[in-house]
Formats: sequence, structure tokens, C-alpha cells
Amino acid sequence: MEEINIEDFVKIDLRIARVKNAVEVPEANKLIKLVLDVGDLGEKTVFAGIKQAYKLTDLENKLVVLVNNLKPRQMSFGLSEGMILAAGPGGEDVFMVSPDNGAQPGMRVK
Repeated sequence: MEEINIEDFVKIDLRIARVKNAVEVPEANKLIKLVLDVGDLGEKTVFAGIKQAYKLTDLENKLVVLVNNLKPRQMSFGLSEGMILAAGPGGEDVFMVSPDNGAQPGMRVK
């Protein structure tokens, strides 16, 4: 991996978001459509490759970390307006990064 400096890192706007709604994307094997509450910044729609690891009902109201300033990407089933942080090789082994209790939607992650 190429190293970055602090100036590169501060360009990334990481925010706490709460999953308002999670729905299956029938046309996609791996994706779930998430509508995220980002506090005063409004709502964002994100398509996340977590379908095999998470049940839809377990996602609602879950706090996640959002890459808020990622350039939106038009996909065949909708516009993805960011990315949530997760770790793991994929499939059932995907683990979303979740903030501790007390974090609120819209807070900046530093």
C-alpha cells in the first residue's frame, strides 16, 4: 500500500450515520441499499456489499461510519452517495465498523 500524508487523510470526510432503512437489491448478489441519517447533513443512500453477512432487520438503527465526501456513483439500480467502512475478505466475513454508544449521526470522525 502506498503511504499517504496527513494532508491526504484530512480530505476524507468520515461521519457517523444511523441506518434509517435497509432493503434488499434483488438484481445484486452482494448489495443492500441503505438509507442513512447523517444528522444535520441530511440523508444519503449507499449500496453496501454486506448482503451475505447481515440481516436487513439487524441493520435498522445501527450506527456506522460513512465516507461522506466520496464522489456519487450511478449504478444500474440507483445512485450510491458514499461508502460505509467495513473489514473482512467478503461474503459472510464482512464486519461493519461501528462507533461506540454516545456517537451521534453527523459527528465527524477524526
